[in-house]
Amino acid sequence: MADAAPAQRGGFRGGFGSRGGGGGRGGRSRGRGRGRGRGRGGKEDSKEWVPVTKLGRLVRDGKIRTLEEIYLYSLPIKEFEIIDFFLSRSLKDEVLKIMPVQKQTRAGQRTRFKAFVAIGDSNGHIGLGVKCSKEVATAIRGAIILAKLSVVPVRRGYWGNKIGKPHTVPCKVFGKCGSVLVRLIPAPRGTGIVSAPVPKKLLQMAGIEDCYTHERVGSTTTLGNFAKATYAAIAKTLRLPDSGICGKDLATEARTPVPGSTPNFPGRRTSQGLGQRYHWSCKTALNEPWMG
Repeated sequence: MADAAPAQRGGFRGGFGSRGGGGGRGGRSRGRGRGRGRGRGGKEDSKEWVPVTKLGRLVRDGKIRTLEEIYLYSLPIKEFEIIDFFLSRSLKDEVLKIMPVQKQTRAGQRTRFKAFVAIGDSNGHIGLGVKCSKEVATAIRGAIILAKLSVVPVRRGYWGNKIGKPHTVPCKVFGKCGSVLVRLIPAPRGTGIVSAPVPKKLLQMAGIEDCYTHERVGSTTTLGNFAKATYAAIAKTLRLPDSGICGKDLATEARTPVPGSTPNFPGRRTSQGLGQRYHWSCKTALNEPWMG
């Protein structure tokens, strides 16, 4: 009698195969988890964004219409939903590498997974995120969030005459992380991106079409430092002021007194006034053609 019971249920196969026809995934009906939405995280996708920062509330209410206004005033972005609000349709993310890392504890070795994720819209925005977690999926999800929070604008320029749309970096820039130093050099139109696979992917996601790269020192086989150095070089394109952007000579303007303020006498420090004047003179610079 003890042997007859498993035979009636179909033996070993019947014990696992009975779920396939009833409520399994892809079955006749709705499958497991009825009414919970499609795929994983269906309930999270339907949640409405409730901002917790003042900047988030201004974005949700339509007071801030473009992402460039946030960059103009150097406002810190603490919510990744702000990036989704402006760039959700055009953003694409790619996992650059997933690597295991270990830590020695008294109980033994603790293994976690480290994910490097790049995100960009191929039109002047790029971000890079790194996250460590016990599970691969959690590490990737956290890296995507950190990449969105680190999105920076990319300034593009020309090689030679200003014909057509900006296609390359505006000048020679470099970025450093660890022992890796990456240098970006403008290239003629049609050259393409001449670089290793990691910088090439980041430059493409940033919207740069033509560029030469030069890895001067360091171990470029360390993908994390290689990607961070490239990201730092791309972010430097918008850091240095340029009189061609603002349409004014900053050195001359620094010697011009502002109406209603103390005149700039010889020997007087004018760094604060210069920064303020540069700030307002660049107010419309983000709408210029070099942004693409």
